[in-house]
Amino acid sequence: MIRVLVADDQPLVRAGLSALLGAENDIEVIGVAENGVEALALARQLVPDVACLDIRMPEMDGIEVATRLCGPDADPRIPVLVLTTFDIDDYVFRALEAGVAGFLLKDSDPDEILRAVRHIDGGRGTLDHALTRRIVDEYVQHRRLQPVSAGRALEMLTAREHDILLLLAEGMSNEQIAASLFVEVATVKSHLTRMLPKLGVRSRLQAVVWAYQNRVVEVPDPPRDRPGRDRGPR
Repeated sequence: MIRVLVADDQPLVRAGLSALLGAENDIEVIGVAENGVEALALARQLVPDVACLDIRMPEMDGIEVATRLCGPDADPRIPVLVLTTFDIDDYVFRALEAGVAGFLLKDSDPDEILRAVRHIDGGRGTLDHALTRRIVDEYVQHRRLQPVSAGRALEMLTAREHDILLLLAEGMSNEQIAASLFVEVATVKSHLTRMLPKLGVRSRLQAVVWAYQNRVVEVPDPPRDRPGRDRGPR
């Protein structure tokens, strides 16, 4: 059972997301919060498998909550899925730098949200397809996610770690990487544990952005938006 905390300052969003998640046989909503302070307190008390956080919440914003739950000083580290109405703004980049496991827009299809929660619980990062190209482009052109250069990092990676990085950038889960390389899942996890510090990143999602940023893999072409879906800020 995947234990989930939901935090959003809008009652309708809290109720809708809680109902969506709670209707699944393998997901249980163990806590609901209406502001950041409450979300942080509940997360530390209940230690959910995934915390679904809005970005803009009263008393403490979702970025600060995420930093305390999954940042470098968090203990235990709780995976965070950010759900936002803003398709690109500085909050999203701050969340990525904090080490969140995934981003989705609030108007994502219900199946996308359910899939994201399951992916994150399974150790796999999630990015809304509409955000991926723009986030990667922003980091490539203007930002630095971390100080480790591609040349230096790739010198430190073993051949197997390099293979895993490429498969990670394709969006594969640990299980899919293990099957592709004919190794055990525990072996993949061990390689990831050693690989992330070499890249200077803290999460799988940051590793994927690092791979695109440093041209280890090519930036994907953006998919077409579904008809009638407005991607502008609200």
